Amino acid sequence: MYFLVQKLQDALLRISIPLDSNLKPEKCHRFIHPQWHLLHLNETVANKTEPDTEPCVDGWVYDRSYFPSTIITEWDLVCESQSLKSVVQTLFMTGSLLGSLIYSLLSDRFGRKVVYLWCLLQLGILDTAAAFAPTFLIYCILRFWAGLNFHFLHSVGIVLMMSSYSIGQMFLGGLAFAIRSWHTIHLAVSVPLLVLLLPSRKLVESFRWLIVRNQLEKGVKELRRVAHINGKKNAEETLTIEFVKSTIQKELDAVQVKPSVFQLFHALNVIRCLFSFHFRFSNAVSFYGLILNLQHLGSNIFLFQVLFGAITLTARIVSLWTLNYMGRRTNQILFSFLAGVSILVNTFLPQEMQTLRVSLATLGVGSVSAAGTGFTLHQIELLPTVFRSTLGGIVSGFQRTGAILAPLLMTLLGYSLRLPWIIYGVITLLAVLVILPLPETRNQPLVNTLQDVENNTKYSRKVKQEDTSTKVTQF
Repeated sequence: MYFLVQKLQDALLRISIPLDSNLKPEKCHRFIHPQWHLLHLNETVANKTEPDTEPCVDGWVYDRSYFPSTIITEWDLVCESQSLKSVVQTLFMTGSLLGSLIYSLLSDRFGRKVVYLWCLLQLGILDTAAAFAPTFLIYCILRFWAGLNFHFLHSVGIVLMMSSYSIGQMFLGGLAFAIRSWHTIHLAVSVPLLVLLLPSRKLVESFRWLIVRNQLEKGVKELRRVAHINGKKNAEETLTIEFVKSTIQKELDAVQVKPSVFQLFHALNVIRCLFSFHFRFSNAVSFYGLILNLQHLGSNIFLFQVLFGAITLTARIVSLWTLNYMGRRTNQILFSFLAGVSILVNTFLPQEMQTLRVSLATLGVGSVSAAGTGFTLHQIELLPTVFRSTLGGIVSGFQRTGAILAPLLMTLLGYSLRLPWIIYGVITLLAVLVILPLPETRNQPLVNTLQDVENNTKYSRKVKQEDTSTKVTQF
């Protein structure tokens, strides 16, 4: 009985849907009229005229063996609407780019803690609401709005998130395997954001920000709180307003001196460092290009998600370890070269060589993560303290631009199945050229002024006993 039903279904497909170049049913077109003669093989060969076709106007039948529902099946993001799938991620990254500009300014005015809690609250509500979006347009608006809040949360907790991001990738793979509905998955990753509001209320505001904003008493209170957490029982007696004020007097005086951004254009070595922005851009393009398109590497996307999470975690640890032996430049050049080559070689491998393809993709993702980790440290050591926040924001903008472009490149699949991957690989290799002229910063002190960058000062990293930072941070 099953054999007869299957044979009948095949016959209906044969007379209703044309075949593509791979002799499989076309996904986006159907015959205007049933082609009964195609049931006879001999007549199929003899018939040389192409029957008239039309777009599928009555909907599509989806393979639901992996996921019972996705945003693609929810709103039919296929055929002419296929590119809209990439638009969703692009809108999220665009919101993240704008959010980095908006909330950076607001955090300078109202403090990081207040803005952090506000962004966390919004992200939790918006992502939860996105799971119940009635239309694709509303879903896109909610994701864009969520992106506005995402970047600030990421940048404030960057130290903690370096490793937890990879752990989250692995957890997401297992979560998606257990929960197949996109609505439920959306809720599962969004509701915990609201729970995080409770412990986040105990976060300590930036001491430097409080001092700059003339809130010395509150700053001392926060210092005492941190000292108490660190087990310093006599903090109330030692950390007095007079002591802190005398200790940070040099920093307060330095705050009064505000160098002009236009001075950057007169510092040749700083201008050379600015070319490193391209590295952050290319690193984001290749990383998100790989992570967001796991389905092109094979059928088991759950395994790939967990595998890539484990690889990125390992790669970041290896990168931090090798930085002290290889140096910053060598670290980034090596891992970027490995990433670019693995992506390009993988592009031209046949689908049948699945094991080799997965191995190269794993090497590519790990190398991109390792190179990005090395650059994060190198960037801090390259940029002078007086402009580090401003220039760091610009670098972050380039990173978000790369994240915006990465999913959009997949729309080129309509022209060539290999073109997006070739672009990912070439951009990654070009990043090597950007790192070559940058100075090595291993075992060098942080540069504070433009003059330090110009002179590339080399002196011992010996810390004086009376150093201001030591006095304040001993608690």
